[in-house]
Amino acid sequence: MMSDFSAWTQACQARIEHVLAERLPPSDIAPKRLHEAMRYAVLGGGKRVRPLLAFAAGDVTGAAVEQVQHAAAAVELIHAYSLVHDDMPAMDDDALRRGKPTVHVEFDEPTALLVGDALQSLAFDILASPGLAQAASTQLAMVQLLARASGSRGMAGGQAIDLANVGKSLDLTELEFMHIHKTGALIRASVLLGAECGTLSEPARTALDHYAKCIGLAFQVVDDVLDAEASTATLGKTAGKDAANNKPTYVSLLGVQRARERALELRADACAALDPLGPSARRLRELADFVVERTF
Repeated sequence: MMSDFSAWTQACQARIEHVLAERLPPSDIAPKRLHEAMRYAVLGGGKRVRPLLAFAAGDVTGAAVEQVQHAAAAVELIHAYSLVHDDMPAMDDDALRRGKPTVHVEFDEPTALLVGDALQSLAFDILASPGLAQAASTQLAMVQLLARASGSRGMAGGQAIDLANVGKSLDLTELEFMHIHKTGALIRASVLLGAECGTLSEPARTALDHYAKCIGLAFQVVDDVLDAEASTATLGKTAGKDAANNKPTYVSLLGVQRARERALELRADACAALDPLGPSARRLRELADFVVERTF
């Protein structure tokens, strides 16, 4: 079973890498330095968890993989842009991402800022391309979904809350509110966008939405634990940054053991939400295990 899941993830990762490589502008056309930096930021790294979630959700609704791959690419471009900006000196000021120098270190800060802007624009260019969904109204709703997940009511808003609470103590409700936005919104969008490429019923939407909210939080819990316990070499980014920056995390609030238990609780809740979907949600269940049990 695990080898089958591993083969599936590798196939999906190879597919999304090919799509991203095709949709990113070539580095030999003007402005060459910007295009080179965009490709540097996106290609050849990362677990591609968000595209995997999109592909798995597409299985539930019978979506064609040729359609899901573009929705998955759009989400991954938004994620990549967020990492580029997050690593900049005005934000987390990190020099390492995915085992290599961050974009502002490898290039420069103005280029990194433009890379994030350009990746965000490209994501919506892809999501607005004809034929992504079965109906134009559905595709328009998908564009709106990604916009809200990326903006002040989603990822950007969560980052603002995070920055505003450095050095402060948050309770669990406040911490999870922050991460529902900062991390969870884009993960939720990944699941729903993949599902929207097929035939999505309201009961299935409700089940998938609850699953995605739980997995989004579980992903962040595990991230916090890994930041506290794993090495920089294992993570591919600077370990211990949260504690060094005095950020509120699940580990600082709950401790490592209770944080791990919280991740398991969220996984159980996520998988329970999938019960009405039967065997079609198999990959989503496996991804829940992957998210919670990962070591990098």
